[in-house]
Amino acid sequence: WAIMAMLRPALALPFLLLLLPAAAGGLSGGRTLVFILAGQSNMSGRGGATNGTWDGIVPPECAPSERILRLSPSLRWEEAREPLHAGIDVGNVVGIGPGMPFAHAVLAGSEGAESVVGLVPCAQGGTPIANWSRGTELYERMVTRARAAVAECSGRGELAGMLWFQGEADTMRREDAELYRRRMETLVHDVRGDLGRPDLLVIQVTHRFLLLLSLSARTVVLPPNKQ
Repeated sequence: WAIMAMLRPALALPFLLLLLPAAAGGLSGGRTLVFILAGQSNMSGRGGATNGTWDGIVPPECAPSERILRLSPSLRWEEAREPLHAGIDVGNVVGIGPGMPFAHAVLAGSEGAESVVGLVPCAQGGTPIANWSRGTELYERMVTRARAAVAECSGRGELAGMLWFQGEADTMRREDAELYRRRMETLVHDVRGDLGRPDLLVIQVTHRFLLLLSLSARTVVLPPNKQ
């Protein structure tokens, strides 16, 4: 299992932006860079969500932009606005999350291009990684939404990466913590295979570090019907 970098988030972002052109397969201007947002509450967003409501405050780094889209619960592109996971993180009060600041950072790192960032919210609060294994409701929903997102680009989009922010639910039992690495490896392998992207960039965020999983780590060999 190869890790390309283990850096504090503030230092890792410039490095990540250097990787995006390769992850996106050399997209030219006017294309849509599609990113999956998956994991639990830290990804879906709890900023400003207290006492059962969201305060509605949107910081500048989360402001809407005509170049940042969100795949809606009905699988249609729309202008992205906080909270990104409204209608996705079912049963929870959602607020500000990391998706919009990430999208703005991607756009800032590609000045001069006409690319659009398409975010595909899939996170569900309070879920352990076992709930994201192949065949589960959350995994299948994520794969379905990712495929629909690319299809909705009408040939002008490319799946550029998956952002994964999850893990707290797997700290309650020692057994889950010890199995986490293997389960994460399996998840990455399955996502890359099922989406037909053996080199898909996967960005795993933890509370202290940002992990950029190597594009060539455990390369997936696709069956003939997915190549």
